[in-house]
Amino acid sequence: MEKNSKIYVAGHRGMVGSAIVRELVRQGYENIITRTHAELDLTRQADVEKFFAEEKPEYVFLAAAKVGGIGANSESPADFMYQNMLIEMNVIHAAWKNSCRKLEFLGSSCIYPKFAPQPMKENCLLTSALEPTNEAYALAKISGLKYCEYLNRQYGTDFISVMPTNLYGANDNYHPTRSHVLPALIRRFHEAKVQNLPSVTCWGDGSAMREFLFVDDLANLCVFLMNNYSGNETVNAGTGKEISIKNLAELVAEIVGYSGKIFWDTSKPNGTPRKLLDVSKATALGWTYKTELRDGIKLAYEDFLRTPPPIQNCSK
Repeated sequence: MEKNSKIYVAGHRGMVGSAIVRELVRQGYENIITRTHAELDLTRQADVEKFFAEEKPEYVFLAAAKVGGIGANSESPADFMYQNMLIEMNVIHAAWKNSCRKLEFLGSSCIYPKFAPQPMKENCLLTSALEPTNEAYALAKISGLKYCEYLNRQYGTDFISVMPTNLYGANDNYHPTRSHVLPALIRRFHEAKVQNLPSVTCWGDGSAMREFLFVDDLANLCVFLMNNYSGNETVNAGTGKEISIKNLAELVAEIVGYSGKIFWDTSKPNGTPRKLLDVSKATALGWTYKTELRDGIKLAYEDFLRTPPPIQNCSK
């Protein structure tokens, strides 16, 4: 990309999209196009095609998506599949129709099989069954990835995809029931501290292993890949390090300053037992993450404290 290239960031108000915009600005890119949902509903094909025909962006970062944690995915699978499929197909198709020079599709590590060999390489995609609790979202993301691949094969486009591990950082979603695990823990322990509660109960048994990547590190990789990678196979985005949910909860509680007890509700699902990405491909391309988990959680909590949501009564 040239510094004055016309770059469209879809989903610029979300955690990932806003981080990509920050990284582009930091690197001196001057011609960044954004649209709010009120200005452009990406689920409406005619509106998306009109936008691309008028604006003619040269490069597209497709970070727009309907996202949520294990609870939201389990409760609303039809919504997750439908909305994400519409967003992806509309944007990718319009980018192809309007001769976009390059598109980067942002997916999720949940595309990989539930019992994939660990750490998960990019080529384990579609080798066995998905995790049932987020199957609908995973299927939508796989479809977006594959559509990029098929356009490359059939029409010679340069559309790439990146599959991030669990993300956290500025502009995260701290909804009490629809957030991912790390922001959910930040909010839960913060509210327990404020209300001086003696204990906090978390989902599952704490044994599940997860990997976490600071969102600004992901944004740095996204810009790096746009400039340095072309290919049909996706690129994993992660740290190559994992932590149990139990140890994560204890770390978040320590950083937040909550000193009460932590209990586990084993009637709630754990999700995939282990989900660690093989990041050797990104490493071979010349990229590695910068932010360690403890430092990143501190930064995320500082961001949370700038605009904390209304306190929920955790004792009920």
